Amino acid sequence: MGIELNPGERLDDLQLNGLKLIQRPDAFRFGTDSVLLAHFAAPRRGEVAADLGCGTGAIALLMAGRQPGMTVDAVELQPDIADMAARSVAINGMEARVRVRCGDMRQIWRELGAGRYSLAVCNPPYGRSGAALESLSETKRLARHEGDLTPLAVAEAAAKLLKNGGRFCAVYPAPRAYELMRAMDDAGIAPKRIRTVHGVQGRAPKFVLLEGVKQGGEGLHWLEPLVLRHVDGSFTDQWHEIYDPK
Repeated sequence: MGIELNPGERLDDLQLNGLKLIQRPDAFRFGTDSVLLAHFAAPRRGEVAADLGCGTGAIALLMAGRQPGMTVDAVELQPDIADMAARSVAINGMEARVRVRCGDMRQIWRELGAGRYSLAVCNPPYGRSGAALESLSETKRLARHEGDLTPLAVAEAAAKLLKNGGRFCAVYPAPRAYELMRAMDDAGIAPKRIRTVHGVQGRAPKFVLLEGVKQGGEGLHWLEPLVLRHVDGSFTDQWHEIYDPK
């Protein structure tokens, strides 16, 4: 594709249809939570989606790779990370379906338009500001610690972009699940579908995958828990269904 890597960058395999992703060891890199969210969101054909805080673009590329009939606007605050995401999109030849926008997710509706998306996804920072030692790297700090990007701010950003009936999907630490659910409800997004994620069989959940619907009604559907490994360390069938799609 003629796309060059900058010093310190590397090209990683997304393990889906040959997709590649540019990353830097000194910046936040995608993990299992991003893969799980892209799968959980289950984008539909013709879907117009927004990926809020897209980082280097893993979730946007994975969703577009699984659903060729969708388009994604991927929003990233940091210009250098947004540039990496845009080059990853170009390397994969997806410029027509994945568009990277550099901007603040809380204000991006002014550029993209309010109420025009059927799906918004976000893998937000997990660390409550002041509750943990923050990374000395500004890039990692913004990715890992919420600062003023609280769960309510994230939910409100999604609500501005979504049309009525549109879906908001997020992954969040299980101990903070109530915070995100309350924030979604305050922003006019009704929590509708939840799945706990367990790293090892028999242990407490590490994450929750949560879907809400803008202006949706009452009723929360609990999905089967997602267990990634057996107690002996081997991967479960559920893990293979996500990582080794047929």
